[in-house]
Amino acid sequence: MLPMKMISATVALSAASLSAQELPKSGAILASMRVANTHFMEEWPDVGKTIITNRERPSNIWTRAVYYEGLMAFQAIAPDPRNYDYAVRWAEFHKWGMRSGDLTRNADDQCCLQTYLDLYKIDPKPERILALTANMDAMVASDKIDDWSWVDAMQMAMPAMAKFGAFKHDAKYFEKAHAIYTYMRTKHGGSGLYNSTEHLWWRDKDFVPPYKEPNGKNCYWSRGNGWVFAGLVRVLEELPTDAAHRAEYEQTVKEMSAALAACQRDDGFWNASLHDPNHFGGKETTGTALFTYGLAWGIRHQLLDEKTYLPIVARAWHALATEALHPDGFLGYVQGTGKQPSEGRPIDKSGTPQPVGYDDKPDFTDFGLGCFLLAGSEVYRLPSR
Repeated sequence: MLPMKMISATVALSAASLSAQELPKSGAILASMRVANTHFMEEWPDVGKTIITNRERPSNIWTRAVYYEGLMAFQAIAPDPRNYDYAVRWAEFHKWGMRSGDLTRNADDQCCLQTYLDLYKIDPKPERILALTANMDAMVASDKIDDWSWVDAMQMAMPAMAKFGAFKHDAKYFEKAHAIYTYMRTKHGGSGLYNSTEHLWWRDKDFVPPYKEPNGKNCYWSRGNGWVFAGLVRVLEELPTDAAHRAEYEQTVKEMSAALAACQRDDGFWNASLHDPNHFGGKETTGTALFTYGLAWGIRHQLLDEKTYLPIVARAWHALATEALHPDGFLGYVQGTGKQPSEGRPIDKSGTPQPVGYDDKPDFTDFGLGCFLLAGSEVYRLPSR
């Protein structure tokens, strides 16, 4: 791993020469990912240290699990024994288990299972998938299908089921995931959380009509849609080409891609509110990174037209790597945890939420980095750089 000062200088040089309409060279992408990841690992050398914000939480909650998703994606394109060791020490500290027990149905707590399986594939020690196996089999054995009442659950849990189904070569896990997904899409909130006309998702039942944004339009939270978008491509990454529901998921990715393209800001970012740019408008990193990840994946797998979408991805990565990423690896413009455009923001002296800024530190610094590493891992894989 390069010294921090050397990495920072490399990133700064790359950023200075980067065109917003073109993808950078692969080395520049890796340098951006490396400086961001190094910053975090130096901030959190103890993988088991609890996370303290408004209260204390263990380090295998969803925010940290999303970071490790990104770390494993980074590891896949640029293997580094220190990154692998960092992930293994984290999983071992938590005994390869989940915060709320091996049989939890909480999607947020299942998120860590994605990394556990990735690590098992590298070194297949039985203890690495004991909790995973028990959890997935319990999910399938139950008749319950209404678990995912908020769209974030798509990214947290559905890829774990898809990964396990592919690993076991057993479609019953794909079918269970599809049943829970379909209930979320068509039932939660009354008629489902997906607007099949505008091709975007309401975060949960609290935001379906008649709820509106201040400008009178539907409330589509950027990161919420990002979770669905990323979750879908992570599922597609695992499904066999002849899987029963693959075409349905691919169609939704294509629909969402067109809707998201229409919402991109001129500077490459997306606003936190996709249809109301004036409701806490401004640059926002997490939604932008998740959209970049999904769009780049779609281009690479020839699901999306390269001529149409590559400039969108290039602008988005340029924004992330040159405007959000600090020279020392800190990520700016990250909206903190919440469920809508107005939450997870810095508060002024009067108690009023403000747009997120370049120097603002969110309540959790891990999940934003995970999104950034996921984005970089797919942009790196795109051809013709």
